[in-house]
Amino acid sequence: MDVLEGARISWRNVREHKLRSTLTTLGVIIGVAAVITFVTLGASLQQDIVSTVAGGNAATMYVTAQTPGESQLPSLGGGSVVFTQHDVDQIRELRGVEVAAPESGIAASSVAYNNSSVGRQWITVSSPGYFRVRNLDFVSGRPFRLGEREVVLNRPATEMFADNLSVGETISFTRAANDEVVNATVVGVVAGQDEGTVLGIQGDGEQPRLYAPTDPYYERTVLSPNLRTRQLVYGRVLVTATSPGQVDAVQGRVFSYLGEQSHARQLKSNNYQFEVTTQDQIVSQIEQLTSTFTAYISGIAVISLVVGSIGIANIMLVSVAERTREIGIMKAVGAQNRDVLQLFLAEAVMLGVLGSALGALVGLGAAFVGARAIGLPLAFRPVWFVAAVAVGVVVGVLAGLYPAWDAARTDPIDALRHE
Repeated sequence: MDVLEGARISWRNVREHKLRSTLTTLGVIIGVAAVITFVTLGASLQQDIVSTVAGGNAATMYVTAQTPGESQLPSLGGGSVVFTQHDVDQIRELRGVEVAAPESGIAASSVAYNNSSVGRQWITVSSPGYFRVRNLDFVSGRPFRLGEREVVLNRPATEMFADNLSVGETISFTRAANDEVVNATVVGVVAGQDEGTVLGIQGDGEQPRLYAPTDPYYERTVLSPNLRTRQLVYGRVLVTATSPGQVDAVQGRVFSYLGEQSHARQLKSNNYQFEVTTQDQIVSQIEQLTSTFTAYISGIAVISLVVGSIGIANIMLVSVAERTREIGIMKAVGAQNRDVLQLFLAEAVMLGVLGSALGALVGLGAAFVGARAIGLPLAFRPVWFVAAVAVGVVVGVLAGLYPAWDAARTDPIDALRHE
């Protein structure tokens, strides 16, 4: 039998049983759509996070003290709070270091402006160089100055109140630790990627953020083991090398200082270790984490494809039973076993391809809606459409092999007697 003629007959049978064919392909449609949706959303999430990290300063490193079991992605609070002001100053003096900025925070029970207030806020405290390290651009105003009662906000923070904040306005915040009310003047507004998105802090989109100088707001101190004086102590230090090419060398020098001379090595617990994490390492860890998550979710979605293939096999067996007499007539007029095999196999492949093509379109639409709903950029690769069609062909072939073989071995005499 001619291949085109066999395909025409198979397609005619598919069209004559529209409802049955639709229900058969539904499992494949759902399976392929689920896989493409989850893979696309996973890739979109990965691209969003990686582009956020890569959009920062490529020469930046995050210095923390963490237990070996902790995630190596630096968090807002860092690990153990062990880095003294002396350590920050010494790291800043290392060869190849352009900026070393400490980072910690103040928990505020409320922030008030113009007789209105908002609930708990975390106020990041650091030095003026922090904005260069974090690659935060000022849309208005300037960085705060050490020793001054000043704060910098990001753009969402200017919209926390009914009356939008602007540079020159005065706000107040209440320390959660002792209920002390502190005033501050807004001196700058920054635009930049939300830190919570980059470093895995819980949050939905860009969050309101407040930045303040360590002096005069930060009060956490520790007795220095070497200087025998009380020093400000931080949970993390952000370090920027003079150029991306200096990152490895600076990373080694920071490690050496921490392990041999720092106050932090005596303040940290024995089960903590120093981590100097570069931007490249963070990107690699995020890619590995998101890829594993996407693969896991997609693996669950593949179960729908298995169900779809079983549905195709079941319908093809029913089709063989219904068309037994037709098979007998075909063989009686000269059709060979391979012709019958080809006929039923082509029908199974058509159902698989049709289901995978429709599933790919549905999956892309669902991924687009999902990405828009959670605010992610859509990351899609055309190769996934090709892969979806290939999966449909494979599913159709595997599901149709046994029914087609069963049809091909039908005895024509018994088939002609079949009612």
